[in-house]
Amino acid sequence: MGRTIPSWRMVVEGELEKLKRFSQFLRSEDRVIFDDLLNQSRLYASYGSTIALPVKEIPLLLSMIFGQHKRLMELEKRINSTSLRDSAIEIQTLSPQG
Repeated sequence: MGRTIPSWRMVVEGELEKLKRFSQFLRSEDRVIFDDLLNQSRLYASYGSTIALPVKEIPLLLSMIFGQHKRLMELEKRINSTSLRDSAIEIQTLSPQG
C-alpha cells in the first residue's frame, strides 16, 4: 500500500509553486522580495506541519508572518543596541574631562 497523504513539505512546495504564478507579474526587484517571503514558509515548514487544519494556506501564511516578525524583532534589537551605544558615546563626549 502506498501513502495517500502527502508530507507537509510536499504540500508546502505544491502551494508555493501555485503562488509563484503571482511573481511572474511582479517587477524583478519585487520578485526577489516575494521569493524571500515564500522562502519563509520553507524555513518554518516543520512547525507548520504541527497545525492540523483543513485549510493548508493558514500554516503557510503563519510561517511567513512569523519569519517577518522575527526579522523585525532582530532589527529592533540592532537599532536599540545602536541607539544605546550612540547615547553612551554622546554622554562621554559631553561629560567634563577632569
